[in-house]
Amino acid sequence: MPTRAVWTLVLNSQLIVPPGYDATHAYFALDGDRLAAYSLPEGMRLWIVDARPVLRPAAGDDLVFVTEATRLVARRASDGEIAWQRPLPEAPVVPPVFDSGRLIVATKSGQLELLQAKTGATIWERTLESPAHASPSFAEDRIYLPTADNRVAALQADSGEMVWERRLGGAPNEILVDRDRLYVGALDNFFYCLLVKDGVVDWRWRTGGDVIGAPVADERHVFFVALDNVLRAMNRKSGAQVWMRPLPVRPVGGVVLAGSTLVVVGPPAALRVFMAKDGVPAPGEPIAPGAAAQAAPVISTSYVPGAEIPRVVLNPADLTRSLPDTIPPEIDNDVANSGAAKGASLAADAESAAPPHVVTDPVTHLPLLLVLSKDVARGAGVTLVRREFEPPIAPLSPLPNMVMIAPQNTTPTAR
Repeated sequence: MPTRAVWTLVLNSQLIVPPGYDATHAYFALDGDRLAAYSLPEGMRLWIVDARPVLRPAAGDDLVFVTEATRLVARRASDGEIAWQRPLPEAPVVPPVFDSGRLIVATKSGQLELLQAKTGATIWERTLESPAHASPSFAEDRIYLPTADNRVAALQADSGEMVWERRLGGAPNEILVDRDRLYVGALDNFFYCLLVKDGVVDWRWRTGGDVIGAPVADERHVFFVALDNVLRAMNRKSGAQVWMRPLPVRPVGGVVLAGSTLVVVGPPAALRVFMAKDGVPAPGEPIAPGAAAQAAPVISTSYVPGAEIPRVVLNPADLTRSLPDTIPPEIDNDVANSGAAKGASLAADAESAAPPHVVTDPVTHLPLLLVLSKDVARGAGVTLVRREFEPPIAPLSPLPNMVMIAPQNTTPTAR
């Protein structure tokens, strides 16, 4: 699965907290008390404002929600100006989560508050026995919360009323709700599948280490990684293990599903890509974080007058390119050596700054991968990587010993 770097952005600052995203923007909290917004997938900086985030921003409804030490601030995605703000009597324990015009905030004392995203007004409040252990998840008419006292709680989204709760053997991490089932890894070395209707444990799978990050799923399988350095694919209904793949790196976050591939990140900023259908590693050589975008040859021809058949070189990237011709100065787009290695994994001495993020190309609707790394000298770097056509289109050339079937001159002869 050959890949290429589309562009690289050097922020010249370190990330203070992981970035926030919506469909067309990335929001970077930088040292020096700044928040910067960039467009996706172009990588153009839109604005930068003074802000002091302490948790990952949330975004939606053309707003970005920034948690500061004593207040919650909603800023307009278009220009970064403040739309509304409200004081925080208590610090949130996990980043706020946006969904369908609502924002859920969970505090250290176990209090949950659902807000109207447009105005910041309170819809309901509820106090649980334990604070959240990971961010809440919205799914249809419910909110699912993993708590620090080893429980998963399901609440009605419109009222905050408890629907059910289920105690597990360890503190649950990020939750995935997929149709009629809920999947979550816990700190007791088990991966759990719960039925959404009543919270009953349908099946569980023991691992050799704590399950980390959020699982992901396709139509038939659910995928997760654990600290036993193994990536696993399970049948989403039966819980049977479909395949397992030992990892060459220790995972530092959950697995990411990008199209038909799975991406796992481990130190130092090493991204490994596997095929979702069977776990086979995708072929290719490493691409270093911060590598300059590789130049693509333009459509060209070797035709000269008098030649019988022209040779045409077509580059598919030129046919589907969705990025603008001009890129801002902060994006390093120096032309790379045409013989430079391309591949499906990313490795360098830089450390990972945040989990990778999947961006959808608005033209081809294929996934692009946003990779974030950090360097002591240059600060954080952001590289957008995309999958190349496979196999590459070969140049057209004349066939040897070609025989003309019909004459080139079709002018009728005189009788």
